[in-house]
Parts: sequence; structure tokens; C-alpha cells
Amino acid sequence: MKVLIVGGVAAGPKTASRIMRMRPDAKITIIEKGSFLSYAGCGLPYYVSGEVKQQRNLMETPAGAVRDAAFFLSVKNVTVRNGTEALEIDRQNKRVRSRVLETGEAFWASYDKLVVATGATPFIPNIPGVNSKNVFTLHGVHDAEGIKSILAEHLAKDVVIIGGGLIGVEATEAMATHGCRITIVEMLPQILNMLDWEIARLVEKHLESKGVRVLTATKALALENRDGKNDAVSHVRTDKGDLPADMVILAVGVRPNTALAKKAGLAIGATTGAIQVDDHMRTCDPDIYAVGDCVECKDRLTGLSCFVPLGSTANKQGRVAAVNICGGNDSFPGVLGSTVCKVFDFCVARTGLTESAAKALEYEVITATVPGPDKAHYMPAARPLLMKIVADKKTGKLLGVQATGPGEGAKRIDVAATAITAGMTLDDVANLDLSYAPPYAPAMDNLITAANVARNKRDGYMVGISAESVNRKMQAGEDFIFLDVRSPQEHAQVRLPNSTLIPLGALRKALSELPKDKEIITFCAISLRGYEASLILRSAGFSNVKVLDGGVAMWPYEREM
Repeated sequence: MKVLIVGGVAAGPKTASRIMRMRPDAKITIIEKGSFLSYAGCGLPYYVSGEVKQQRNLMETPAGAVRDAAFFLSVKNVTVRNGTEALEIDRQNKRVRSRVLETGEAFWASYDKLVVATGATPFIPNIPGVNSKNVFTLHGVHDAEGIKSILAEHLAKDVVIIGGGLIGVEATEAMATHGCRITIVEMLPQILNMLDWEIARLVEKHLESKGVRVLTATKALALENRDGKNDAVSHVRTDKGDLPADMVILAVGVRPNTALAKKAGLAIGATTGAIQVDDHMRTCDPDIYAVGDCVECKDRLTGLSCFVPLGSTANKQGRVAAVNICGGNDSFPGVLGSTVCKVFDFCVARTGLTESAAKALEYEVITATVPGPDKAHYMPAARPLLMKIVADKKTGKLLGVQATGPGEGAKRIDVAATAITAGMTLDDVANLDLSYAPPYAPAMDNLITAANVARNKRDGYMVGISAESVNRKMQAGEDFIFLDVRSPQEHAQVRLPNSTLIPLGALRKALSELPKDKEIITFCAISLRGYEASLILRSAGFSNVKVLDGGVAMWPYEREM
């Protein structure tokens, strides 16, 4: 069996390796336009920062062997032709025309099965100056080397990152380790559009605490050279003003690289612009498969087409395609968009649907925002973790979870992804038999606590109110009591605006001081005491009582010190 694979970064090599394990007699050739094979693109920010010491580390196996053409031939018995561009697929004669970039030599290669793994291309905004020499994306090894060379010469005091998505925020820390002054320019109202706004705002505040300037709802208009000394950007002009820039990083997302597939007449998704495949990773041509960042996926919750380019997804798809090419029967069921990234010392993670996405799909949602320590609170290594859970109010079915903070969020998101995949409800999640020991988790895990808070809301034990709704009431001048039930010491350190302090221990004696005809919104550091205060008030005949979701810890607006 002759298999031709176009693309040699992630999904392509994974497909090749799996085929050779199943069919050692197969003849496999990989055609790769670039010079680097099977490298860890997600590790590039950490190579720029210096945490990953050498370029070769991104291309090594766990055993330390570099995955170059010689490695693939000697270990995998796979022929690799890197520095070679695939130009045309002749489906009728089952062959691909390619060209060696260095020499211009063109040749045809035949196949029994073809795998298209052409990946994605960084989106370059159509603004003046994007081709200047100190403007980069962070999509490949060459860009990483260019960024590192400027940083090594200490020529980038001011760095502007255009785009506040995953690539943008991951690049931020890499720049900060070199002492750069960093500004993120994001045209949307928030960074990290994969999150609900209040969780994204917490991440934004954390970036600002690290000295990063974040400009949302701001559009970059031009990259300008005002000193006239060389072909380099000196300023970024935006619709909110000008920013000095010694280096600009374009991080406004990627687009599926589908030119080869389109030219061959393969079906392209109307909404995603990526190659359409079935759950076996087959295209509309039964002898052509497509995998990785060039293909569209299916959302496992909604069944809708989506484009979620991730290295983890690419590798899974490569394995599925390989099994089916070898005569097996494997399928790729889709994605939940499970994502995690590091923003300085914050973990930022999510899976499933956000509240805004669920509402757009006309779910009747119930949410809970719940902060808490990621380990037993008395353990020295315990760190705060801020979580949001989204569920379908009618069925109780878990729809999505988001987490941020310095605590361990990845494992909670992984459990949540498993629960969503299994169709679990809030009741199921609340009773999961998760492992417990003080150095690793609290007795009631953060995810279980979040599910229980949502259940309390569903069952009428607690009426929650979001920080956004409270802020809206304040801006409108509504008359309500914003009741802080923390200790005087906590209140002296940080306060929420327009709040009234009555510590929880003193609340029962102070009930006569509170009017029963006013709305009362209770809160504390994480709103656990706020919840207890609401129960005291309701048992005493106060009927209009709500609890601030997430308390002070998840208040996304300004606080008083």
C-alpha cells in the first residue's frame, strides 16, 4: 500500500507512525514545505522565553532523538521530502505534483491513499506595515528565531501584541521574561473570546497586575515607521491612539490552509472554511483523508461544525485516519474545545459551552461562579482557583466549565470534559468519587462544589446574582443593600463599592437594623458566608435576598482599598 502524506508537522507524522505500526509493509512518503518536521508548535512561546533551552528540544522524542528526515527513515521506514511544496492533486490518476523549493525541480508522486495535513496559516490583517522586518507571527520556528534574535540584542523595549487570543496571551509572558514593556491590542470587547467576559476580565486584571497594558475594543489601523532609519515599525496607530513599538507580534488567529484541497475540488465547510471530513477523517474522495488544523470538526455537544485548531486534536485525528487507511474502523467523534494555557502564574482553562454560547443556542442556562482553594485550605501549597460552571436548567446536564487562577485548573477541566462527554448532570458531577488528600485537593473538590452551588440555585435554596447585574444596579442608582458579611479586618483591606459591613457572626443580632422591604445582596470573600447570611435573612422573613456570585474574589470591577 502506497500512502502519500502532505504535511509533516503534527497530524501528518502521527498518521505515518500509526500506519507503520499497523502495516509495516506500507510505503509512506511525507511531503513537507518547511524544513522542520514534527515540531511542537505549542512550545514556541516557551522557547522564546528561554524556558525551553534549545530549538532541537521542540523536535525531540521523549528519548531525546531529533525527529528529522533521517530519523523517520531509519526508525519509522518513512520517506520524508521536506523543503518540498505540494502543488496539485490529480484525483483521477491518484497522484500529487510537487516542487523542490531549493532547485525548482517538479515531480509527480502516486498514491493509493492520500492524507492532506496542510495545517493552518496565521491570519495577517490587511493594514499598512505588516511586512516590516520587526513584525512577526509566532507560528513557526523561523518566527521564533527572529523574535529571539531581536530580544537577544535588547532591541525590543516596547512590544505590541495585536490579538488577545491564546497565542497573544502566551506570547506576553515570553516577552515579559526579557523585560519588555508589553501592550495587547484586541479589537473585541474582551481578550480570550473562548471565555465568558467575567472570567476573561479576571485574566485581564492579572495581566495588568504584571505590568501588561491591555487595550480591548481597540483596532490597530497601521504599523508605521516614523524615524525613517530602516524598514522597521516604530509605532502602532490604533483608533484609540498611538503606541511605540520596537517589535510587533501579530496574533489574530489562524485560517485553515485549504488551497491544495480547494484546487482539487474537495468539499470545504461553508461556515468554517476548513476541509469537510466524515468521522473516519475521509474527505468527499474516499481515497483522500484530511487531518489536523486544515479540517473542520464537530462540536460534541451541539453537533455543529466548528474550527478548533489544537495539537491534541491533530494527533488524535491522525491516529483515526491511519487506522481506517489500514482497514480498521475507528472514528473521531468531535471536540468540546477543551483548552488550557498559562498566563504568568495563572492557569486559564475551559471546556464545553460558555454561558453566552449556550444562551445563543437557546439553552435555559443555570450558572455558578465559585472560587476556592485547589487543595485543603490549611496546606501551604494551596492556591486560589476561580471556576464557572454552566448547565442546562431543564435537564441539569453539564454544558461547560471555565477556570482561572494560580490553582490547579487543568485537572478540573479534564474531569469536566469527561463528564460532558458522558452526558452527566449536575447531580452526577456533585457525586463523583474523586480522589482526596490534603496536598492534592479539598475534601469537596472545586468542581463538586461548583456543581452543588448550581444545584442550590436550581432547587431554590439560593438566589444568585452576577457581578454584572449588581454593577448595572449601581450604575442605574437602584436602592438596595449590598451586605458584606466578612470580618472587619477583611473589610479594611479591600471593599466593594457601596457596601455595608455586618459580619456574619453579628448578623442575627442586627436583623432589626435591616429593612425588610429592600432587596439585600449578600457577599463575602467567596460568597460561602454570603450564602449562609442569605439563609439567616430568609429564615427571619426577608423575602428579597440574593447572593453575589463568586464574592469579592470574582468581582471583575474596581475595588476600594
